[in-house]
Amino acid sequence: MKLDLTDMLYAMSFALDRVEMEILGTDTGHGRHAAYLSLLMGRKAGFSDEELRDFVGCCLLHDNALTEYIYEELAPSPRAEDLSIKLSDLSEPQKTEFYHGHSVIGEHNIRLLPFRTDVKNIILYHHENADGSGPIGMTASDIGLKPQILHLADRVDVTSRLKTMDLAEFEKVRQWVKSEEGTSFSKEAVELFLKTVDYDKILYLQEKGVRAFLHEQLSEEILDYSDEEIRNITGMFAKIVDYKSEFTRTHSTDVARKAEFMAHYYGFGSEKAIRFYFAGAMHDIGKLIVPNDILEKPGKLTFNEFEEMKNHAAATYYILSQMKEISDIREWASRHHEKLNGTGYPRGLEAKDLTFEDRLMACIDIYQALTEKRPYKEGLSHEESISIMMEMVKKGEIDENLVHDIDVVMKEHFQ
Repeated sequence: MKLDLTDMLYAMSFALDRVEMEILGTDTGHGRHAAYLSLLMGRKAGFSDEELRDFVGCCLLHDNALTEYIYEELAPSPRAEDLSIKLSDLSEPQKTEFYHGHSVIGEHNIRLLPFRTDVKNIILYHHENADGSGPIGMTASDIGLKPQILHLADRVDVTSRLKTMDLAEFEKVRQWVKSEEGTSFSKEAVELFLKTVDYDKILYLQEKGVRAFLHEQLSEEILDYSDEEIRNITGMFAKIVDYKSEFTRTHSTDVARKAEFMAHYYGFGSEKAIRFYFAGAMHDIGKLIVPNDILEKPGKLTFNEFEEMKNHAAATYYILSQMKEISDIREWASRHHEKLNGTGYPRGLEAKDLTFEDRLMACIDIYQALTEKRPYKEGLSHEESISIMMEMVKKGEIDENLVHDIDVVMKEHFQ
């Protein structure tokens, strides 16, 4: 399957930044800002175009493991309110473990991506201080230049507001960076920052944005990835979505597996089947913008809460629209809540507007949601789930033929 990986990682960083805003209260665009500053410094350091492309990818995703770490380590049995943490409220040992833990998991996750240059330890060491006082205890001389650059870019963005920064504030940031030389930041990283990041670069960020800069600096590169590479790429992001709620821990990955299986059942062909897998894995990417107190609410949602929940389908459309070569995937993924009788969302489409693939994705999502445990219910049996889906058929909401086929296939292969 053909894909511009940098394009995809940039699109996904939008969703990741929303998660980071909710959990840590960082400014919107944190991953993109860190990538912007790192690209400036990396170019000055003499990294090749191929190295820069992969380095930017790591910077965009440097905090990819936040939700996974919080659920696995900080809140193994979380309630909604457990997800929102403030680093200022953590003890120093807890802060150290937080920085260490999500860096280790993030490093593991990033190795699923098909980078072509050596990106080892960029994310693992991105919280290490030059003097060895970071969470792992590595000094600048131990870790190489790329993690040092990302560490500096990360700290600058977290401690300031690049999108609204004026000249006086920028000068304070420069002085602060200088003052941290030898402790937080290495001499080489500080010199790169001071030589390359002037106030004109901040104004460019504020006026044109990171995407425009990436397009200027990194040429378009659409490559052909294997089915296994596509599963790894999308599986990484599906896991991030699923970890946003303990009650949907495997929802996206299970929808993706069932989507690919049904694609082969209907004879889609291998290329279309992996694209359908992609759509299944990404169908709920928009949920990363939905607050966890809604996703995790044990009771019935209020009208306003449900309206906010419905925004996730439109957000999926928006995120996937930022990627080239996948307009078909975008439609299949974002229409999984549309109904044949026009009562679905986000666009209220009707039968005449919905393709076979749209209808199939909707049925797979419904089946998966019915059979898995949620805050308000236990998972239903196969028979109970199909019975409910047939009631939806009677209301004119979903396709009867597809429900019959799902009944046969899921009973035989997924029970």
